[in-house]
Amino acid sequence: MNAIDAIYDKVVARDPDQPEFHQAVKEVLESLEPVIEEHPEYISIIERVVEPERLIHFRVPWVDDAGEIHVNRGFRIQFNGAIGPYKGGLRFHPSVNASILKFLAFEQIFKNSLTGLPMGGGKGGSDFNPKGKSDGEVMRFCQSFMMELWRHIGQDCDVPAGDIGVGGREIGYMFGMYKRLQNEFQGGVLTGKGRSYGGSLIRPEATGYGLVYFAREMLATKGKSFEGTSVAISGSGNVAQFACEKVLDLGGIPVTMSDSSGWIHDPAGIDREKLDYIMDLKNNRRGRISEYAKKFDGVTFTAAGPEPTVNGLWGVNVDVALPCATQNELNGEEAKMLVANDLIAIAEGANMPCTPEAVEVFQESGVLFAPGKASNAGGVATSGLEMSQNSLRLSWTREEVDAKLDAIMVNIHKNAYETAKKYGRQGDYVFGANVAGFLKIAEAMQAHGVV
Repeated sequence: MNAIDAIYDKVVARDPDQPEFHQAVKEVLESLEPVIEEHPEYISIIERVVEPERLIHFRVPWVDDAGEIHVNRGFRIQFNGAIGPYKGGLRFHPSVNASILKFLAFEQIFKNSLTGLPMGGGKGGSDFNPKGKSDGEVMRFCQSFMMELWRHIGQDCDVPAGDIGVGGREIGYMFGMYKRLQNEFQGGVLTGKGRSYGGSLIRPEATGYGLVYFAREMLATKGKSFEGTSVAISGSGNVAQFACEKVLDLGGIPVTMSDSSGWIHDPAGIDREKLDYIMDLKNNRRGRISEYAKKFDGVTFTAAGPEPTVNGLWGVNVDVALPCATQNELNGEEAKMLVANDLIAIAEGANMPCTPEAVEVFQESGVLFAPGKASNAGGVATSGLEMSQNSLRLSWTREEVDAKLDAIMVNIHKNAYETAKKYGRQGDYVFGANVAGFLKIAEAMQAHGVV
């Protein structure tokens, strides 16, 4: 057994009930074998990288509008702070547990490293579900959550942001309570803030825009562009919406979107008028994507089954695929469907939406595949730009932030592409992103000694 396998087996033995975390660790460790051949001294670094520096678990009591008391679980995982303060979102969703948050925080280490900004990796959240709750209930939960979390965070220590279930409303409530508890205005302690109190332009759009900027760079390696390219997008939330918008900016033709109820196929393409309808439907009216099919002619809606195993969305004939919904949403069979339709490139907009079997299918078929830690890093990159603006006490224009985001995504692509090429793995973005992200962390950790 080699050293890498021994480290992975130890991770599984320590936490046997954390499959999502195991999946994330295995993917990274498999990429590091040639690095260890060159740098055997990094074995001890890897042993530390796979163990969180700190895992905070706390209860969150809150009172609903009827006066009934509820108790949820709160988490913050400060995984690695070698190159900067811990940075990563807060997720409020019933599925939240230690395994999912550890997988997300572990991925965040390398994603943040790739941005070139001084940010460590972290993640947090709660099994609280904001859906169906009143503003008052959400506020009381957020305030209770922050009454514990505030002692563990700070603009030079740990900077949370939003994620699934945590948008501008939730960030606002948490920032207000943090400010009251801390008795000072620490603008950089949370990102994703409203513009009136330190938020950045382009932050809502950043993950979706950055995803498409990265995919643009991938296509360019094949002498192609988005102009006239058909694109399948899953999801219909923030990332999917703004990915769709940027695809349109670059001349592409988005033809699908989805939510938990099912998916739509619009062969004519989702144009700007139709995207505006989706944004109003999902952001304001909180409706289901099936309403789109009733509104526009020639659109088909396919309902999701109780336990879907094959999503027909991935059977649509397209050139580019952008999965933007949730982890493990695209399996091996669905990957084969995409490949059979001559897919050129796929870039992950969500965190780990492709199963290991799907990734293997894409890589063996020669399809360009970008892992989320590289292709969806635009969100955290712009969070880093928000932190910079807070520290400088100024705001950049929309054009300035967008240009900086574009440049960061170009550099992430270049770094991943050239690192893979250096090790004889040209075009393998999984390998390139994992190794490039790790090398920066390893160098910092080695310089800091055994801490």
